[in-house]
Amino acid sequence: MSSSSSEPADVAGSQVPADVVGEVLAWYTRELMAERRAPHPDPERLEHLLARHQEGMQDRARLRDADAEETARITALYAARLKELEATGS
Repeated sequence: MSSSSSEPADVAGSQVPADVVGEVLAWYTRELMAERRAPHPDPERLEHLLARHQEGMQDRARLRDADAEETARITALYAARLKELEATGS
């Protein structure tokens, strides 16, 4: 029995789906606020952050009616995205 796999599905399996999506949404919200407050906001970055945030909102809403397979897919996607976002710092 392996207890330390680094695959996204394993990470996702230990998290509540809405929570992992919420963590990614919170990251995008913080970045949006920081970019908007920057002396010279980057319009392309703002557009990218807004698009990703909206995508997250839609995925979180889809979780309400998703079957187990779709829930696992969304959770794994957002667990991997969160790991990537935290690793890059922005």
